[in-house]
Amino acid sequence: MSRNLSMIRDVNQHINETVTIGCWLHNKRSSGKIQFLQLRDGSGFIQGVVVKSEVPPEVWDAAAKLTQESSLYVTGTVREDSRSKSGFELNVTGVEIIQIANDYPITPKEHGVDYLMDHRHLWIRSPRQRAILVIRAQIIRAVQQFFDERGFQLVDPPILTPSSCEGTTNLFHTKYFDEDAYLTQSGQLYMEAAAMALGKVYSFGPTFRAEKSKTRRHLIEFWMIEPEMAFVTHEENLEVQEQFVSHIVASVLQHCHKELEVLERDTAKLEKITAPFPRITYDEAVKFLKANGHEFEWGEDFGAPHETALAASYEKPVFITHWPTDIKAFYMKPDPSRPEVVLCADMIAPEGYGEIIGGSQRIDDPELMEKRFAEHELSREAYQWYMDLRKYGSVPHSGFGLGLERTVAWICGLEHVRETIPFPRLLYRLYP
Repeated sequence: MSRNLSMIRDVNQHINETVTIGCWLHNKRSSGKIQFLQLRDGSGFIQGVVVKSEVPPEVWDAAAKLTQESSLYVTGTVREDSRSKSGFELNVTGVEIIQIANDYPITPKEHGVDYLMDHRHLWIRSPRQRAILVIRAQIIRAVQQFFDERGFQLVDPPILTPSSCEGTTNLFHTKYFDEDAYLTQSGQLYMEAAAMALGKVYSFGPTFRAEKSKTRRHLIEFWMIEPEMAFVTHEENLEVQEQFVSHIVASVLQHCHKELEVLERDTAKLEKITAPFPRITYDEAVKFLKANGHEFEWGEDFGAPHETALAASYEKPVFITHWPTDIKAFYMKPDPSRPEVVLCADMIAPEGYGEIIGGSQRIDDPELMEKRFAEHELSREAYQWYMDLRKYGSVPHSGFGLGLERTVAWICGLEHVRETIPFPRLLYRLYP
């Protein structure tokens, strides 16, 4: 039997009309003669009110049988209600049970993190987790909108690769029939090839880092957005990045105010995220850290405490530019006026969320790239195709990578990245 179902998110279009919704019972309370059903259908939440004197006995009894996460079709009249969080409620006239859920393992009481992670497949039904995943989806829509409206082409790089763009230390090794292969750390090298064909491109896909890191910022499998742009310099690259991040934040503020409320996110902080963003050089960052009690030597990489200390001085993300050549990737272009540093930048998010973007202008000189290959002992056989990009029509080009999960954590104000992806892969977690 076909049903003309409505969605909870659309009830504002059906005020004083009768609708049927396919849903689950999130919670329930009763005053004896009235049952209050907290209903969810994935698109939102609404309270259904069942009044004993206004419904047939079988409807009252069916509602009384419902347990947490039982599934049902509910029919009722949509009413405006200013006391409700959604602004509406449903005067229930019919209940058809699909399934009674017995002993649902996630109850309104407190549960430990490991327990919740073991039941992640159910935990994502909760209002908080739903809000995070809705915001994640909106960020993805904003990403695609930003690049599509600016003439970028979406290109999909391979997941299985014969080599690495930044060394094999943190790569997952596998066999590709009789050859060695690795799960990709980044699609960047392939995006450089695509940019030489299409001008402006971006990829969006999963990446893998076999890092034995157990911090609130690290996942083993995470998603990256990686644009690459021909005929674009370091400075122009920074401008694209700050416009990009500003666009994402504005899109979430516009479309996800209810979800941000559920998360109790301080939106005043997000409203300040507008381009341009502040910029400091690596040299200036080192001076700042030393002046503020951090033991740090020029040429070292920043850790989480250093990034947090630097970001604390700013209300917006901050670019740290011109890093030492020796600690950055082989493909980054040296500053012509100072070759010991490269034309690159890390974007550090405010509020202690660390690096969300890394980017640079790429080396376009074939001779310098040959030199870098030798210095980094890279396999000419594995990387010959990449060298070809410098032999056949090399041009100035730049790009960057944004980590989706850290960006979600920052915008949502989360303590840990494990909540930013439906099924996180962590150092000691591959289930569910």
